[in-house]
Amino acid sequence: MVVLPLASWAIHRALQPLAALFRALAGSVNTLRDGEYNSGIHWRGNDELAELVRAHADLGEVLRDQRQSLVQRELLLDTMVQNTPVAMLLVAAGGDRERRVVFANLAARKLLHGGWKLEGQRFDELVARAPVEMREAMARSGDSLFVIGGEDIEQKPAPAEAGGGAQVEEQVYHLARRQFRLNGKPHELLLLRLLTSELRRQEVQTWKKVIRVISHELNNSLAPVASLAHSGAELVRRGRYERLDDVFATIEDRARHLEGFIRGYARFAKLPQPQLQTVDWGGFLAGLQRQIDFRLEAPVEDLSGRIDAAQIEQALLNLLKNAHESGSSHDEVALRLTRLPDWLRIEVLDRGGGMNDAVLQNALVPFYSTKRNGTGLGLALTREIVEAHGGRLSLHNREGGGLCVAMQLPLSNE
Repeated sequence: MVVLPLASWAIHRALQPLAALFRALAGSVNTLRDGEYNSGIHWRGNDELAELVRAHADLGEVLRDQRQSLVQRELLLDTMVQNTPVAMLLVAAGGDRERRVVFANLAARKLLHGGWKLEGQRFDELVARAPVEMREAMARSGDSLFVIGGEDIEQKPAPAEAGGGAQVEEQVYHLARRQFRLNGKPHELLLLRLLTSELRRQEVQTWKKVIRVISHELNNSLAPVASLAHSGAELVRRGRYERLDDVFATIEDRARHLEGFIRGYARFAKLPQPQLQTVDWGGFLAGLQRQIDFRLEAPVEDLSGRIDAAQIEQALLNLLKNAHESGSSHDEVALRLTRLPDWLRIEVLDRGGGMNDAVLQNALVPFYSTKRNGTGLGLALTREIVEAHGGRLSLHNREGGGLCVAMQLPLSNE
């Protein structure tokens, strides 16, 4: 009777360090699970338990190093995302009224909310406060290019020149959007990139290219003209007049070619001010259909506007010609008119190959063309005509393939 209690007490006392070790291991596991890696366990001896404690300590060291590396990478990524000039907006998808912003970088905050935090806000309410051009781009699916007028941009006006007032230039934006699932829920990432300065740099490079093209074309015409003029003078000196007709015909042909070449560039450089007149859109489009094939998506009834008919006709011919050359079947080339509260929207639609991001960003740059023999003046001239009417030109890829080029003309001209 005396031995049994003493043996029980001795066993309990001997097992106390083991019980303490197991409690320490359980607590350490809980701290690792909670993301704390600073706890340490010590065990005297060189047995299997000591090996278990060392393995546990090595595991904590590995997890601590991985956590530090992950934190550093997250910090680097966050620094890059926050300081990129591209406005990034991550929206949790769902019902239209339930879509909320879950992440926005500094550029997005400055662009859409004056620098204030955007996380947690309703996406539709945020878009409702944006400029009309941005709202329309957000409402469409897919990537798009749009222009915001100077009056809608919060920026300091340029200093006034002597005798003139300050003027804020328009800003060109490219919108890219991608959808994916994050933590099992659908999300949408929107990227808004300001292209104005980049377009200006590209315009400088393009003008250099234009000068080279014009110089090449002038040399190709003037060199043979000079040579033929010299040959004609020699023929006259020798009294051989029978070949002069061919000489003069070739000179005339090269001169007319050069005249047409220069006229095309001059038309773009010296676009006259629109001469506005009241036009019935039904009759105007009927006359346009006699020049080029297209399908009118909706009937135009009792709709008129004040435009320069010749200039708008040229702009629409450029767009419709591009639509036919896009690879779209002729019956898929369509024109649609929509009356908005303050605008008349004219859309030229096709089912061709559309535009990739690079072409979409450069499409409005003068003399930029992906066609081998293209001048790159079609869209640029169309944009000049539309903006001379106080309107806007935008383009985006259509869902299901193809391109939509939209002209928006103000109804205030009516």
